[in-house]
Amino acid sequence: MVKFHNLFAWAVLIIISTLLVHAMGDDAWEDGAATFYGDMSGGETMQGACGYGDLFQQGYGLETAALSTALFNNGLTCGACFEIMCVNDPQWCIPNAGTIKITATNFCPPNYDPHFYPWCNPPRKHFDLAMPMFVKIAITKAGIIPVKFRRVPCAKTGGVRFELKGNPYWITATILNVGGAGDVTAVKIKGSNSDWLQMQRNWGQVWQIGVNLVGQGLSFQVTTSDGKTIELDNIAPGNWQFGQTYEGKSNF
Repeated sequence: MVKFHNLFAWAVLIIISTLLVHAMGDDAWEDGAATFYGDMSGGETMQGACGYGDLFQQGYGLETAALSTALFNNGLTCGACFEIMCVNDPQWCIPNAGTIKITATNFCPPNYDPHFYPWCNPPRKHFDLAMPMFVKIAITKAGIIPVKFRRVPCAKTGGVRFELKGNPYWITATILNVGGAGDVTAVKIKGSNSDWLQMQRNWGQVWQIGVNLVGQGLSFQVTTSDGKTIELDNIAPGNWQFGQTYEGKSNF
């Protein structure tokens, strides 16, 4: 009977552990490292390699990071969200700091000069955080800290936004404020007098097409890395203008 009780207890423990793992999320924690760049104002984190421009204006604020080559994936990871915690460094990790959540908005380039730090060199998985995010989990004097990280869904307020630039024969759309997976893998555009047209990635989350759609109302289809697609109809009216941002009514 005692052995039975022990086996039963172990079975219950295994079930509880499995439920806790699922409650924490399907994505496993990975090992990485983190530094910070800029100061508490975050000015140096603007105009990054994802094409988002002014992160305050676009709603990303300072909850952001530049990713190393291994994570940035040539810009495909732009817009993805990560949960990060400082680990295994009692000297520099802030006790009971918990985790931070950031959006990938920039690229931390590799540096192969032996006189400089190789933190963002392949195959390192590294986050160069905005300073206000770094100080939530560690003391700045540390410089670099070991972290655990995982992908998490992006929680965004409002609909997906499209910043339009270019000229009558060449349109770019920067895809902003994407929830869910966050990182966009495909975009289609449709004028009120055209069929659906595939856009091509220019860089980061800037997408382009060489078609004259001036004077037509614009609709978009956006697909994220998890395979989900949403259709946002009549985002921009027929009198839309270059340099303006237009917002859909829904998000992922």
